[in-house]
Amino acid sequence: MNDGLKITYTYVFQSGAARNFDIFLDPTTLRLITEPPVQPPSWTLLKQNQCANCSLNAQDHPFCPVALNFAEIAEHFAHAVSHEQVRIVVTTEERTYSKETALQQGLSSLLGIIMATSGCPILEPFKPLARFHLPFATITETAFRMISIGLVAQYLRHGEGKPFTFGLEELAKIYAEVAIVNRDFVWRLRTASVEDANLNALVSLDCFATLVPLIAEDTLNEIRPYFPPFPEP
Repeated sequence: MNDGLKITYTYVFQSGAARNFDIFLDPTTLRLITEPPVQPPSWTLLKQNQCANCSLNAQDHPFCPVALNFAEIAEHFAHAVSHEQVRIVVTTEERTYSKETALQQGLSSLLGIIMATSGCPILEPFKPLARFHLPFATITETAFRMISIGLVAQYLRHGEGKPFTFGLEELAKIYAEVAIVNRDFVWRLRTASVEDANLNALVSLDCFATLVPLIAEDTLNEIRPYFPPFPEP
């Protein structure tokens, strides 16, 4: 794991207790490098509340990859309440972020990384966000980053001679599929949770997933004055 990209989330509670979660990503594929639980809980089984648009089959993937990788964290926060105030420190190789906030926001940021890098086919487009991770991002920052990633992806497709488009239609399609995943994955977390921290972490992600395609065009109009004219080719 020492060869992977490392992101550490530290949660410091008002009691003084602290808990670290280390995330290791393959530097080439951005897939999560992790040791699965020895005895995964039943709610991680693929067929248990499987997402309606899931393309995986239980024969090849007996467990939901996102659920399997989030199981330990979900168990740790099963009795936590979402509004509890904590200090969250996010450490990467390049820099450190810190914020005093509600637990659900810090947990939402960690859940977002795991969802994007666990191998869920629907969430694959979000992997670049994990490589250029920005904890506690605002909705405007998230919209700008997703628009940028989408345009870079289309540029790379163009360079490979594949069909491409530079509009925002693909972004809306991606988020429509993500909305289904969020809707169905919440039923898994209900099984894994006593209190609401895990659930509201996902709700926070889903709010962004709902808003980003709606404000994408407005975000571009808002930031248009930031960009000077580029030279004519």
